[in-house]
Amino acid sequence: SSGINAEYGGLRVGKILIQRDEESADKRAVLYYKKLPADIAKCKVVVVDPMLATGGSLDCALEVLREAGVEEVVFVNLFSCEEGLEMIQRRWPRLHTVTLHVDLMLDERRYIVPGVGDFGDRYYGTVE
Repeated sequence: SSGINAEYGGLRVGKILIQRDEESADKRAVLYYKKLPADIAKCKVVVVDPMLATGGSLDCALEVLREAGVEEVVFVNLFSCEEGLEMIQRRWPRLHTVTLHVDLMLDERRYIVPGVGDFGDRYYGTVE
């Protein structure tokens, strides 16, 4: 966000930390933390997440934003899965989505196939 802010200036950043529960069968999303600008309901909001698999984490984030009064959101990501996109479209029909690539399915672990593995583990070096 600092690079974008340096280029465009005046941007404010909110944080929503959501992680899916790998122990649950449905890999449900769990909200751990949120810190949003006080006037976020008046802001143009862009949600950025590298991966959209089941759609659970994005659904949770959009619920947090709706509760904060946000009415319009643009979602930007790198890789999505048809299943997750379809679920999000049903639940949030007004959401504007920009994605680089759409994969066709999820595997039995609910990961995108072929995908790139667990992006968070790769990014933070926590792959076992």
